[in-house]
Amino acid sequence: MYVHFDFSHSLDTRSYLRMATGRFDSVRVTHRYRVLVPAAAAAVAAPLAKVYAAVWPQRPAGLWPLRFGFYLVNCLLVAAAAACWFNGARHVGATAEGAALAILALLTSRWAVYAAGLPLTDSLYLLVFSLAYYSVRRGPTGNWALVAALILGPLAKESFFLLLPWLLWFGRKSLSWPKQAVALSMGLIALAAVHYFVNKHSGSSASQSVTNALEHFDNIIYSLSRAASLKGIGELLSIFGFFTLAVPISLWPDNQQENSLSSYASLGIREVLLLIVVALHMLLSGDLGRMGYLAAPIFSAALALTFTHWRRFLRVQRNR
Repeated sequence: MYVHFDFSHSLDTRSYLRMATGRFDSVRVTHRYRVLVPAAAAAVAAPLAKVYAAVWPQRPAGLWPLRFGFYLVNCLLVAAAAACWFNGARHVGATAEGAALAILALLTSRWAVYAAGLPLTDSLYLLVFSLAYYSVRRGPTGNWALVAALILGPLAKESFFLLLPWLLWFGRKSLSWPKQAVALSMGLIALAAVHYFVNKHSGSSASQSVTNALEHFDNIIYSLSRAASLKGIGELLSIFGFFTLAVPISLWPDNQQENSLSSYASLGIREVLLLIVVALHMLLSGDLGRMGYLAAPIFSAALALTFTHWRRFLRVQRNR
């Protein structure tokens, strides 16, 4: 993906590459303020540019060092998100083996490959969702993850406001509301500073951001019709591939055993409401598969419990 991707049909990747070079002209308002990943990629690429041609002489000069900077940054962010999935799954009762298999399964998704291999910022928002779920599942000792999610969230994606109510309510046991307010204020102040700098640099007005945000509501009808189509259903099922079938198959009652539904007793209202938040992202975005991958923290927990259940079931069968 990193080496062979065709940038000619991807406006998003070209926008972020342009932003990483300090240019905000011709960049859509939707992308213009997501500066953290492009800035980090540019910082990583700066020293790499001096040695890149010597290491990879077959690749022409130009954007290759910057693309490699995005590649390194995004791989690290996706890896950090996967670490949150693993520990989140452990906190819902999965074994270490089950959790490890689950995150490996989820990393085979094409959306994980996109997030890690391309000059995009999806990896950071995926990490925000992962930190949020992990912090809520871990409790008070996971308050650092909640603080990180509240600070990074506003800078990662404008639709963070959809996740915010869930995070504030279920995160109150990890971090009191006054402390959450302080962390969120830090993120909002940083976002305001980014808006001021970018608007001044590009000559944009603040009203463009509001107009752009409202335009996303026009995607709801399109998203619903797409999800109801055969192609849309295929796109939804392809988010996690064949592993999507593992959880419903596991729910089938075991022969002469307690119904395996009890294996998922640790999952509940938190996961259901977070799935609704993901669904809202899908509706407003119109990109069903890409936004649907934000459910990875929840699905990894369910899949880890599935693998844990299968292992216990097979152990019982061998002991009979």
